[in-house]
Amino acid sequence: MTKRRMFLRMITASLLRRRSRMLIALLSIGIGATILAGLVTIYVDVPRQMGAQFRSYGANMLLLPKDGAELNSQSLSEALQAIPADALVGAAPYRYVRLDMTTRQQSFTAAGTDFSQIVKTSPYFSVEGAYPSDTRQVLVGKEIAETIGVKAGSTMELTWQPANNAADKTPEESRVPGASLSGKAEGFGGGVVYVTAVLDENAGIASLTVDASTQTPEYGGRIPEDDAFLNQFIGKTLPLSLGKDVDALSGFTVTGILTTGGEEESYVFLSLKDMELMTGSDQLDVAELSVSAGAEQLESYVNQITESCASVQARLVKRVARSEASVLEKLTALVFLVTLVVLLLTMICVSTTMMAVVSERRREIGLRKALGASDGSIRAEFLGEGLFLGLLGGVMGAVLGFVFAQVVSVNVFGSSITFQPLLLPAAVVVSMLIAAVSCLLPIKRAVAIDPALVLKGE
Repeated sequence: MTKRRMFLRMITASLLRRRSRMLIALLSIGIGATILAGLVTIYVDVPRQMGAQFRSYGANMLLLPKDGAELNSQSLSEALQAIPADALVGAAPYRYVRLDMTTRQQSFTAAGTDFSQIVKTSPYFSVEGAYPSDTRQVLVGKEIAETIGVKAGSTMELTWQPANNAADKTPEESRVPGASLSGKAEGFGGGVVYVTAVLDENAGIASLTVDASTQTPEYGGRIPEDDAFLNQFIGKTLPLSLGKDVDALSGFTVTGILTTGGEEESYVFLSLKDMELMTGSDQLDVAELSVSAGAEQLESYVNQITESCASVQARLVKRVARSEASVLEKLTALVFLVTLVVLLLTMICVSTTMMAVVSERRREIGLRKALGASDGSIRAEFLGEGLFLGLLGGVMGAVLGFVFAQVVSVNVFGSSITFQPLLLPAAVVVSMLIAAVSCLLPIKRAVAIDPALVLKGE
């Protein structure tokens, strides 16, 4: 029999002879390893879990135009390149204008946005109905809906009046009965729209011809065949007032009513495509970003965007970013404190158990030393017993620790946790180190036993 096999046999025999005490020590190490492994697993995965929870409170970064510059879809895309795709949860652009509801003689703030992104950046939005999924559809804030009495499925006649609407430039002396008047204007994307109006005997518009072939098929391409649109001009006299005599854009279907408990309830939301067709510009006022990253990383993204983009500046929504950082710091401190307490209690329990074992084996140790056993062999045997217990407890704790972390994650964060491959070896190594440190004092007492006194019965 080799020395190694003999050593292992001595250790296992010693543990089996004192099963009750060694079981206590094993359970202590196992419970400590379970809590330790569970807390470490939660701590490693908690930034992702906490990030997902904080994303439900809204955006944590804003992109704004720099002074004298313009924020548009192109500059927004350039700015977003600074943020890794796996860190960017969502980016919702916004353009704000005033829309008129002429049938009610009321005006509302309208927000053009991307609804596919708004559900990511503002998951707290509560919609009775559905988000708009097509053009000429709107989402109406609860406050407006209650004021004008609309609900999902209703229709709203909305018009837009430019802030500086150019006055009619047709000379008054040209507006005579039977005259044919022509004009042109720049439409969306720089395309020119040509209009020809024939006046009747009362100098009112008798017929109207529009050439909008340079415009998008969804709107401009339909104008020549849209009788409802053309008929609104018939019989009216020049000059015409946008939003009063004619509609710039109308016939929106309400798909849902928005409830947030905030100022969004006083807005009307429509797609960016409708906003661009209405205003003839893809200009944006702000973009709200939801980014999954720590406070330092967020600051890094902000600096990178602001320095690399000539027309975009980034800012943090500090109430969200600071709250997330503060919670993570406190959670880190809590995990560290609990881990320290658990390790200390485990060491005390194992050390107390091994001290009791040393007291029970005093005569055995004294006899072995009287027969020539060295202090090194005594140390090796007790240290081997402790390491063996640490190995078994570590394996048991690693498995149970993941189960513990999974239960905590599901009940606290509402989602499953990711298994950490290094958890098993790390838990085993830490458990063996704890067991080894716990055996230092009992080993010191075992080595200090005087064989002469023990064999005399003292």
